[in-house]
Amino acid sequence: EVQLVESGGGLVQPGGSLRLSCAASGFTFSSSAMSWVRQAPGKGLEWVSSIYSYISNTYYVDSVKGRFTISTDNAKNTLYLQMNSLKSEDTAVYYCAKITGWEYDYWGQGTQVTVSS
Repeated sequence: EVQLVESGGGLVQPGGSLRLSCAASGFTFSSSAMSWVRQAPGKGLEWVSSIYSYISNTYYVDSVKGRFTISTDNAKNTLYLQMNSLKSEDTAVYYCAKITGWEYDYWGQGTQVTVSS
C-alpha cells in the first residue's frame, strides 16, 4: 500500500524558514518522481516543485525559485521541501504527490503552513 505522510508545517513569521518532510512507503521511492503541490485558502491547487532524482532534475514555480529547495533522502524514503524567506502568500496546505506518467497517482494528507506576524 502506497503511503505519503507529510510533516513539518506550522506557523512562521514572514522571512522565516520551515522544512517540510514527506515519508513515503509502498513503492520504489528512489526511482520515482515526486512533487509538492499547495492550496491556499479559497484557491485551487498550485504546483510548487518537482524532483526527478534519478536524473537529478528539479523544477520550481517561478514564485518560489531561489527560496525553496526540493530534495530527497533515498535511504530514508523521504521527500523534503526547504522553504526560506517565507512570505504571507506562501500560506497554504502543502501536499506531496507521487508522479506517474503525466499524473499524480498518490497524495499525502497535507500539512498546513501559515506565514503571519
